[in-house]
Amino acid sequence: MPGRPTAVDTTAGLGEDSLLLAAVGFDVLMFERNEIIAALLMDSLKRAADIPELSGIVGRMRAIHADSIQALGSLDFLPDVVLLDPMFPAKHKDAAAKKKLQLLQQLEQPCEDEAALLDAALSARPLKIVVKRPVKGPFLADRKPDYSLSGKAIRYDCFALPR
Repeated sequence: MPGRPTAVDTTAGLGEDSLLLAAVGFDVLMFERNEIIAALLMDSLKRAADIPELSGIVGRMRAIHADSIQALGSLDFLPDVVLLDPMFPAKHKDAAAKKKLQLLQQLEQPCEDEAALLDAALSARPLKIVVKRPVKGPFLADRKPDYSLSGKAIRYDCFALPR
């Protein structure tokens, strides 16, 4: 994927974060381990390719049904960014989660081995690893990032890595 900056979305889900990355110019490789979610994602990319306003953006996106922990070890390029957004256990609050999140929570299990996911991302030798977390959630695998950016509900923990 030479030429443009590259990103690997290790936990693609329905591809929203990847779409944003592609919209700002990244080539994005997405891994989704759940077969049903991966099929939905691939179908949405195929449909979006027929929409003139989206075709250029989704042309920079590629989805693969694979477990990213294994797949990161077989990349044939060094990504600029690796995005980690592992599913974490649902909160037991009164307010129901958005419908799409409810669907993902039904289909996808929470991340079973956060340390293995972070280690796999590190082994891909990106310039940066970005971990999407709840604003008050714990660090992924209890590893403190180099810095964090927080909003109202989401925090991005960033690991800046030398090559």
